[in-house]
Amino acid sequence: MGERTDHRDFEDLLAEGAAVPTEGWDFSWFEGRATEARPSWGYARSAGGRLARATAALDLQTGGGEVLDFALASAAPARPVSLAATEGWPPNAARATALLHPRGAVVVGVPQDAPLPFADGAFDLVLSRHPVRPQWAEIARVLTPGGTYFAQHVGPASVFELVEFFLGPQSDATRGNRHPDRERAEAEAAGLEVVGLRAERLRTEFHDIAAVVHFLRKVVWMVPGFTVEAYEPQLRALHERIEAEGPFVAHSTRHLFDIRRPR
Repeated sequence: MGERTDHRDFEDLLAEGAAVPTEGWDFSWFEGRATEARPSWGYARSAGGRLARATAALDLQTGGGEVLDFALASAAPARPVSLAATEGWPPNAARATALLHPRGAVVVGVPQDAPLPFADGAFDLVLSRHPVRPQWAEIARVLTPGGTYFAQHVGPASVFELVEFFLGPQSDATRGNRHPDRERAEAEAAGLEVVGLRAERLRTEFHDIAAVVHFLRKVVWMVPGFTVEAYEPQLRALHERIEAEGPFVAHSTRHLFDIRRPR
């Protein structure tokens, strides 16, 4: 990585990170700027195997539809007879519609915490990758008896090295949000059976400050209210640290749920 120590380069990097569109869940822009190890279970490909055997499937909080699109490609030529996806952010919903409609999927705009607009027992497979807050009662309701919820969730204190650089030390309660044991208990309280649960901690590296800016603009719950202007001092300090020491290292946490609605 070349030297980027002058004022102009710092400002240019901030501007570059702030200009990249944030719609969808395509992270290809980060290539060469940031890396994140992937969980060993290969969620999208595994989801494709589930889709190949499903009759009616639903993907919750699909983002721009990229993950479901990849999973469907992995499932080809088989695919569910009925296929739907939900998304709460209109720019993502439009992007997902354009991508998934040719694959026979209906994309429904549903706010994050709203009830799902589907009949009881409508789906034998419900998928989700990185839902913000799983609605366990609604998931249980729309699953057929014997149906499966197969999802990759973000775990506790994910990338918190970066969060705490900007926000300072976080409480144990905040760090424990999204804990798989807590989510297991919530799923079971909704009448679901946890068949499988796996968790991994994965290395993440940010190679320049533009990648940090884009990441925090895209994953908005990491540093709520983040803007370049509000956090310019922290961004400058982190830029200087990366230039002096190399990539900023953090760790993401992920867990994989295989959950069934009892017959």
